Amino acid sequence: IDVLDLEDALKKLGELAPRQECIVEMRFYAGLTVEEVADVLDLSQRTVLNDWRMARAWLRARLEEKEA
Repeated sequence: IDVLDLEDALKKLGELAPRQECIVEMRFYAGLTVEEVADVLDLSQRTVLNDWRMARAWLRARLEEKEA
């Protein structure tokens, strides 16, 4: 994965879904667990997990677009 492409995709995700961007940053860059992110953002673990899954799928699709 090209780091610059990832940063661009993450920025675009932040425009569409700021909470998902925040969750990705906390999980990916800070290495926090779903439980820790839920505590920090005062969300349920289920909400964090769902947002994490949706954000990963969106980022994966966006990065695959770049490769094509």
